[in-house]
Amino acid sequence: MSDYRLGAIEGKFAKIIWDNEPISSGDLVKLCEKELGWKKSTTYTVLKRLCLREIFQNTDGCVTSLISEKDFYSLQSEEFIDESFNGSLPGFLAAFTRRKKLSDKEIEELKKLIDENRR
Repeated sequence: MSDYRLGAIEGKFAKIIWDNEPISSGDLVKLCEKELGWKKSTTYTVLKRLCLREIFQNTDGCVTSLISEKDFYSLQSEEFIDESFNGSLPGFLAAFTRRKKLSDKEIEELKKLIDENRR
């Protein structure tokens, strides 16, 4: 799988699974009806699409993730930086800070991350 993007609705659906897994497909249908106003067929259609993208799996009526929420969004961020900034994290940060100034706290957090990941 190489497409780590979710539309707004897919993201809400994925969040429901991540927050409740493992979850039976029947309980997922009920949650999606309550939270998203979906019919059973819509839930199964979106679930199937995300299973084909290898984000989730539905085995014997039990829905679980194949990739954690944290790992998914990390990969999504990497893909965005690769596509938009030719893989340059400094390029991304330069673009990000062009219009939004970092607070002292954010700068300290970034320094800490850099120090922790120094090779």
